[in-house]
Amino acid sequence: MAKTKLKAPRAAARASKAERIDAALSKALVWHRANPAVRVLGIASELADQPPLIGICLATIGSGAALRRPRLLRAGLRMLASALVATAAKAVIKHHVDRTRPRKMLRDGRYALRADGKGSKDEGPWNSFPSGHTAGAVAVGRAVTREYPAALPATGLAMATVGLIQLPRGKHFASDVLAGAMIGALSEALVNAAARRLRESAFRQRRGEAPASAACARRGWRSPRPAPA
Repeated sequence: MAKTKLKAPRAAARASKAERIDAALSKALVWHRANPAVRVLGIASELADQPPLIGICLATIGSGAALRRPRLLRAGLRMLASALVATAAKAVIKHHVDRTRPRKMLRDGRYALRADGKGSKDEGPWNSFPSGHTAGAVAVGRAVTREYPAALPATGLAMATVGLIQLPRGKHFASDVLAGAMIGALSEALVNAAARRLRESAFRQRRGEAPASAACARRGWRSPRPAPA
């Protein structure tokens, strides 16, 4: 059986080897964009776009507050914070990096990947890098599993689907999706670290311990006591 070799489109002929592999993979997968399954999953993946994703986070917060379920409320707050951080991070990168989207590359025969300090092409067809849908999906998905670890298989499948379906849709290159996943994971990790510090601070306050006293206790020192009146 003859092996089919991936070949980069002519538009990316002068790009780096990694970019040519990216372009060749996109060229092979975009041919499946008319597949009914790809269309359905593509429409579903739009829930990871910024407006609907923020709406889902707010709905979760509202449900947790209305139903008096602290765990659900915490999950919603984590989701919202993680989504906002991921959105801000990917927006900054998109503003300073121009990359042709796969469908434009294949349709118009143009390809570019370059830094753009002025953001002169901060627009859809040139905003392929990174994948904002993937960044948001990974950030929110990981936030959910912090409060509901049993949801990991479902959230993992959803995150992977949102990212991978962008390839046959011609919305992003594989490296765009990978970068988006990294941004989402790092954004949620930052939010989780902040939440942990807030939780530890609240715990110390409930115990009536000042931060300095807690630090002394960790080092085995005795906290200073006020002098008798």
